[in-house]
Amino acid sequence: MATLIRTLADHSDDVNYCAFSSSCLATCSLDKTVRVYSLSTFTELPYSPLEGHAYAVHCCCFSPSGRVLASCSTDGSAALWDARDGRRLAVLQQPGASPVRVCRFSPQAPYLVAGAADGSVVLWNVQSLKLYRSGNVKGGSLMACAFSPNGNFFVTGSSSGDLTIWDDKMRCLYNEKAHDLGVTCCDISSHPVSDSENGFKYFQMASCGQDNLIKLWLILCADSLGAQLKHKCTLNGHSAPVLACAFSCDGQMMVSGSVDKCVIIYETSTGNILHTLSQHTRYVTTCAFAPHSPLLATGSMDKTVHIWQLDLKQPCAGDTVENESKVAVEDWSEDDVSAWLCAQDLADFVGLFKMNNIDGKELLNLTKESLANELKIESLGRRSKVLQKIEELRMTMISVSVPVPDEFLCPITRELMNDPVIATDGYSYEREAMENWISNRRSSPMTNLPLHSLMLTPNRTLKMAISRWLETQQK
Repeated sequence: MATLIRTLADHSDDVNYCAFSSSCLATCSLDKTVRVYSLSTFTELPYSPLEGHAYAVHCCCFSPSGRVLASCSTDGSAALWDARDGRRLAVLQQPGASPVRVCRFSPQAPYLVAGAADGSVVLWNVQSLKLYRSGNVKGGSLMACAFSPNGNFFVTGSSSGDLTIWDDKMRCLYNEKAHDLGVTCCDISSHPVSDSENGFKYFQMASCGQDNLIKLWLILCADSLGAQLKHKCTLNGHSAPVLACAFSCDGQMMVSGSVDKCVIIYETSTGNILHTLSQHTRYVTTCAFAPHSPLLATGSMDKTVHIWQLDLKQPCAGDTVENESKVAVEDWSEDDVSAWLCAQDLADFVGLFKMNNIDGKELLNLTKESLANELKIESLGRRSKVLQKIEELRMTMISVSVPVPDEFLCPITRELMNDPVIATDGYSYEREAMENWISNRRSSPMTNLPLHSLMLTPNRTLKMAISRWLETQQK
């Protein structure tokens, strides 16, 4: 389960990046600021926002100890801040003063990598505040960077589509064209993967790009073999360029954010989609897992950062609370109902439902009359949305104990259809799911062949059959 527990809306422009330490969350924006929040209360720290960059702030990250926060900007610099009191410790000017797109701390040594729009890569010593090494990639801007957990190497990604492996002396070990239209982000899992045949341990890396793809890689850096980069698999969950990707601290999950406004959480070992989160209203630009708590942060061009609580005990396919809490909805507490409301984008009703002591049993018994007369929800549209979500919840509960006939399930969502329509490929789909599908592509979800028309015809016969089946289950 992924439950939206807080929305931060303090930035006045696009959110570009978010990063966790063990106790704080940092966010940065086109509004030139970095904001820092306490993880215990999600309130902004007294010294926040951090102001000092002259232009947009593209990236921020914490040092391994969490005591130093780095940020980088279009103004051509990376700034170092004391994460305890917000003091600016240093300004590191990029050679050539090119806009700095990405910065990362080494996990083992006192170094900070800064990558810029002119392709320059600089390794700073953050103790001496001096430039330690520098390099350059050809034909593109530096857009992404990730260190190996042992700090022996790091990987950069460029707008030309290349992934480059560097050692800790800034020597280029390997280069590969990875994404045709440019790399946007990359991350390396902190948990190595063993190769039983050769006895080597590989690091797992994810990269994403303008080609709508996420690629998983295995990286081997050994003195005897040099550096190797092996493509493991490609994930095709998004319908538009993917702007961000990140591994969970245990390496078991990976999250991505896209121009399609969606956040997808994958199971790393299988590539299966665990959750699809669609609460952002514009491009999702950044996502990050907290290191020591089941939290996920996602940021967007809608100027907000969403904080999600993850139920790591029950990973399963789907993105709705009811899919993962269907053991006994009637036994939900008032807090469970509040969490469900937040997940359904109905968070503004939490106070009303709590005031009326709505628990799971009361929730299932709500009707349009009780919503209007007892809860005093005046808006017909809002009442209809609440009733629709409750009906979806009831149908999901039924499907737990009795297998739903396959012909009643939407081929896209694999959920019981409420408003089935027939597409020109001859198959029936849930209307909303199919409308979303054809808004991004003009092919059949079942055959992958072009649709000669986008017309959707109500399947009244199927709807009646589903209604009759539901009636038999409720007796």
